[in-house]
Amino acid sequence: MKKIALLSTLLLAGAAFAAAPKDTLVVQESADIPTLDPGATYDTASGSVVENIYETLLTYKGSSLRDLEPLLATKWTISNGGKTYTFDLRKNVKFHSGNPFTCADAEYTFQRNLVTNAAESGNWFLSDSLLGTPSNANDDKSITWAKINNAVQCNSQGQLVFNLPKPDPAFLAKLAFAGQSIVDKNWATKLGEWSGTEADWKNWVGKDLQGSKLNAQPSGTGAYRLVRKDANAVLAQAFDGYWGQKPAIKNVIIQKVPELAARQQAFLRGDADLIEAGTRANIEEQLKGKPGVVVVDGLPNTTATAVFMNENIKDPARLGSGKLDGQGIPANFFSDVNVRRGFAYAFNYAQYISDVLKGKGKQRTMLLPDSFPGYDPKVKTYKYDPAQAKAYFQRAWGGQLWKNGFTLNVAYRAGSVGAQTAMEILKKNIEALNPKFRVNIQAKEWSAMLNDSKAGKEPMIIIGWAPDYADPDNFMYTFYSSNGYYYPRSNWKDATVDKWLDQARVTTNTAERNRLYSLVGQRAYEQSPFVLVPAGVGLNVERSNLVGATAQTFNPMISFSYTGTFWKDLSKK
Repeated sequence: MKKIALLSTLLLAGAAFAAAPKDTLVVQESADIPTLDPGATYDTASGSVVENIYETLLTYKGSSLRDLEPLLATKWTISNGGKTYTFDLRKNVKFHSGNPFTCADAEYTFQRNLVTNAAESGNWFLSDSLLGTPSNANDDKSITWAKINNAVQCNSQGQLVFNLPKPDPAFLAKLAFAGQSIVDKNWATKLGEWSGTEADWKNWVGKDLQGSKLNAQPSGTGAYRLVRKDANAVLAQAFDGYWGQKPAIKNVIIQKVPELAARQQAFLRGDADLIEAGTRANIEEQLKGKPGVVVVDGLPNTTATAVFMNENIKDPARLGSGKLDGQGIPANFFSDVNVRRGFAYAFNYAQYISDVLKGKGKQRTMLLPDSFPGYDPKVKTYKYDPAQAKAYFQRAWGGQLWKNGFTLNVAYRAGSVGAQTAMEILKKNIEALNPKFRVNIQAKEWSAMLNDSKAGKEPMIIIGWAPDYADPDNFMYTFYSSNGYYYPRSNWKDATVDKWLDQARVTTNTAERNRLYSLVGQRAYEQSPFVLVPAGVGLNVERSNLVGATAQTFNPMISFSYTGTFWKDLSKK
């Protein structure tokens, strides 16, 4: 314990080792970690920690995106025409608090997620499966306590039973998402979280759990327990009472280091084992070929990234004058399709592929990984064309935009070289079209950007999506539906697109689903709600003494994407 105390003091204070000890994994990244409460986990930075201190009922098998295997469950059966799922649960498992894991904990977890279902969480897709609506009880009055209580129950044999209103072929994959990790009911209720009963359920509907008491004092069944967390670092220690194989790595440190050069130098010295290494260009220019460095190339890219153009900006402070007078923009600036098309033609896609992706990337036709079913390579795409951009800007707002100009304030995630470069490309090309056009770019902390964009405050951001579960709906509905998770960031709505996406969710006919997604992609090209950022070929960089990392196995569905595996599967030689 003295050693842990020393590690905690040194690492959370920002001190570095001569080299990371053999029993300690040191990770450096630019983002902060918004939450450690599974019920609020809906970003990869949070998920990369949550999935290691908590566990789900099942998880992905090896590198497969489709095959699932038991974790806290031992087996399951599907009955009643695909509407009933019954899980046998693992015995002799303990939480970090010392409490035993039982069916009551699992029941509480999923009911808590259904009750709260806040806008910043991924519980909308669980609610969609179990209650037939992505909304919570504040927004959908058909949701009752009886409906929530019936959706997930423990039977007399101690099995966990889910009752779905209609079949959902993606349901098992949804349960493997880190945000559906099982929480410690007794621990949570003693902290003052929801009681787990009907008595106070309405008080917790839509409640933001990001800064909950469980966030500050988590208790999971995972191979690691939280020792300490502050604004700049997380320290986790291997859990002595873990039910599975004991991890070789005893301590895990995640440090927030905003400067890329500082992260790279720490990595080259061996002070850090894994880092957020920047773009492909950064890796190839600064790290590749250096002693002790392994670069793993050709990994699957299952993310999608876009520049969002918000059609209803809800923060007057971001609008400047609030008018088309050259000093600002109106709140509905992007509601004119000519503005959106102008921006889409002003982005230099080939330059981004060359400068950021070092030529190893492609311009996708849709906000869907090209390895997923439903992707249509024949959907039209925008190309960099200043003449077309100028023509659309001249049409926008009845000619007033071109005549008066505008000042636009945009944000990108602090520390993200790729996002910064994309915004700089757009800024340069937009401002070159008309001396009255001004684009101001600003770096923002990850948590602040998430929260402000969720509230519809950001005029324009660049943000990506990593899949919660391996199904095209998770991307198409998220980006394009007016009921999707990203809708508040764009406020783009198309009734026909909504209809096609709703139809795709209920059909099991693959060809028909693919046809509907193609229609959505083509309509999105016509309406241009996003600028589609080209996707790179995946690559990771790691220290050569790390065993069990990307060089050995990789699953992009695991949030800790530096290795595509869990901390417990890593060791050092």
